This record gives sequence, C-alpha cells and structure tokens, in this order.
Amino acid sequence: MSGEAVRVCAAADVAKGSVIAVEVQDTPLAVVHADDDSYYAVYDECSHASIALSEGEVDGCTLECWLHGSRFDLRTGQPSGPPAYEAVPVYPVEVRDGDIYVTLESSNGVK
Repeated sequence: MSGEAVRVCAAADVAKGSVIAVEVQDTPLAVVHADDDSYYAVYDECSHASIALSEGEVDGCTLECWLHGSRFDLRTGQPSGPPAYEAVPVYPVEVRDGDIYVTLESSNGVK
C-alpha cells in the first residue's frame, strides 16, 4: 500500500467518542475520535467474525465489535480478550488544517 498520507475526512465529521466508516484505495477503515481526544484508524473488520468495526462502540481507547464483544486497542490493534485473538491493522493518522489524513501502511505490522 501507499506510504503517502491520504485525506479521509474532515476532523469535524468524527464527533468525540464516535467512529465512522471510510474507504481509501479499496481499504475499509474505521476512523475513531477517542476519549483521549486523539484520532485513530483501524481496518474496518473484526479479526474474529468479519464484522464492520465501524458499527461498534468506542470506549476510551478501545473499539468494541457489536456482534460478539471483541474489544480492540486503537493504539495497537490488539484484542483485549476473546473471542478475538488476532490484532487488526492500525494506520498512522495526522490532523492537518482540520482534516484527517491516514497513511495506508500498517503501523503495527498486521496486514
């Protein structure tokens, strides 16, 4: 994937404590404005059941899959417990001039 940061949306499009789905270069992403006031991007599919994580709940710096309750750390992509055991890809995020940019190279080594 590209190492260049791509604009995905305006920061104002993602309210604090919420998540939106975007697709960039055929890659589905869940973009999150976490409770720590940071923005995160993870691959928009639970590693356990192929469910869109963007339909889940944000809690602190975690994103919970609505189907079986797998929770993923937005900073590392690691699940915090079953039923998911595999991490999801996490992508670097920058906020520039009120817009969110994502680099489509996983920062946690997960593809």
